[in-house]
Amino acid sequence: MSWTGNDDATVTTRISTVRNSLQPSELSVVALILDDAEGVVEMTAQDLSDRAGVARSSVIRTCQKLGYRGFAQLRVALTRELAQTVVSERDYGESALGAIRADIDALAATLPRIASVLSEDAVERAVATIVGAGRLLALASGLSSPLALDVGMRLTAIGRPTEFVADPIGQQIAARQLSAADAVLIVSGSGASEASLKAARAARQTGAAVVVITSFATSPLVSLADISLVVAPAGGTFRHELEHTSRVPHVILLESLVDVVAARLGEHARSTRSAVLEILSDNLSE
Repeated sequence: MSWTGNDDATVTTRISTVRNSLQPSELSVVALILDDAEGVVEMTAQDLSDRAGVARSSVIRTCQKLGYRGFAQLRVALTRELAQTVVSERDYGESALGAIRADIDALAATLPRIASVLSEDAVERAVATIVGAGRLLALASGLSSPLALDVGMRLTAIGRPTEFVADPIGQQIAARQLSAADAVLIVSGSGASEASLKAARAARQTGAAVVVITSFATSPLVSLADISLVVAPAGGTFRHELEHTSRVPHVILLESLVDVVAARLGEHARSTRSAVLEILSDNLSE
């Protein structure tokens, strides 16, 4: 599958969100781009194919899968990305705290790219679906499960009752009891979790809307979704994008999404939040 996201997304972002659908020869090309971006911008397509050990046609095909007409266009985009990349020169030392501070600096510099793959239409449709659904399920498995639990609680706390089901089989049972007036919000970083795929299929059988939040534009879960919100990774370096799996981008999107839903709910959200604050106050010890 080829890139279908926003034109302003960076080369790194595009690679990160479609790499699960690339062929071995194409993965060799993107690996070289990620390892030596500065060197790649000085290469020709033939140079890159020689360095990657693949045919020149594989280089061109890779560029096209990333949404570029050819290698020249990719080089321009990569040059622009390198020029915009902010590298912190501050040395925090080799302590554990230093490593944490360095990671936070790198993350902060790349946060703007998180929304670069999202489309205005998809976000609006997702918000409208969440607000208007009769019943709403928040589902996930594995490392994404805590995010579904959190967003379910947050939505419920603003007056948008949302049910979280942890057990994979229980998710399918709950999804099969939805109707065409209902919706399911599924969070899956990989977009390939079998439990999430089964829950999505169960929901589709009932006609319920399936809203998916994932990191991969070409994942199996996206193909089952009515609305997919693809969140770009927020790594500090080219290699970081591939070597580390972070839920930070999903957390940021979900928290922002809850705030947008609250604004759409208006007075109902404000009155519900007031009641929630009273409950929280009653449960705090002196």
